[in-house]
Amino acid sequence: MLFGTAAAGAALFAAGCTSNESNEDAGNGAEQAGIADDKPGKKVTIGFAGPQADHGWLNAINQQARNRAKKYEDVTLESTEGSNDNAQQIGQIETLINKKVDVLVILPADGKALTQVGLKAMRAGIPVVNLDRVFASQQAYRCWIGGDNYGMGLNAGHYIGEQLKDKKNARVVELAGIDNLELTRQRTDGFDAALKNYPNIKKVARQAAEFTVESGQETMAQLLRAEPKFDALWNHDDDQGVGAERAIKQAGRDEFLMVGGAGSKRAMTAIKADNTVMKATVLYPPTMAASAIDLARALGQGKGVGGLAEFEIPASLTLYSAVVTKDNVEEYLPIGFT
Repeated sequence: MLFGTAAAGAALFAAGCTSNESNEDAGNGAEQAGIADDKPGKKVTIGFAGPQADHGWLNAINQQARNRAKKYEDVTLESTEGSNDNAQQIGQIETLINKKVDVLVILPADGKALTQVGLKAMRAGIPVVNLDRVFASQQAYRCWIGGDNYGMGLNAGHYIGEQLKDKKNARVVELAGIDNLELTRQRTDGFDAALKNYPNIKKVARQAAEFTVESGQETMAQLLRAEPKFDALWNHDDDQGVGAERAIKQAGRDEFLMVGGAGSKRAMTAIKADNTVMKATVLYPPTMAASAIDLARALGQGKGVGGLAEFEIPASLTLYSAVVTKDNVEEYLPIGFT
């Protein structure tokens, strides 16, 4: 089940989970299995565990989950403080398991490192919704929902390619994220795959930052010194993009277009104003956390998703990485994170 856009996708999923219409068109009696809707039903306690909200996107994840849970009278949300320390986050999840919550929503700081605690929950009869950073075993979760890192890079590359397709010997640079994360490699792989469709474009430099404002500024300054002229920049993350834009302004450079990543409100506001190098951002929507709460509630109530013939929720849901430009920014501004 692929969401067409972040906003439309989240809306579609919410509509699906909350549909009051019967599924008669399915032709197999799926309506008898029960579809989750807005009406109060069986009470569900959802345990929510994520990493420390030391980043704009992660903070938005927490807000999306909490706000979504408040929407339902039958949902109680048990949230942990969040931690980037694997051992500490495992301890927090084990506390939720011991409290015998009905369902767990887990965004692990490190999916591989937290696989065992996911398995422990599942073996205890607590279904797990694995949010974004995937566990190493499918047995550690009932459903996975998250973004498409490869698709994020792919769509950024295609957007840049279309902007530069008529420019001879075009040059692009990439400001990546944390290189030891699989998601960073996936974003780069998608970006490189897209650029192969444009033989006139060459990626001349790539530097990895740390998803922070400070690292974005420092690394971008290095890129600008190393490359006296280029035509486009893809920055993996809008938070580190704040620093990157500072370095660009300090260097007095404006000969290129910039594409961001994740979809911050600040980036979207700059795109709308259209008075800087910032021309687009590729979404990695934190609305996935709201959808994870919908999934957890449906699991806890033993219900399915409206609009599908199956009785059960899917095993995985991948969100689409839409490209936000001046032409569609008004549509996406409401889901931009701060």
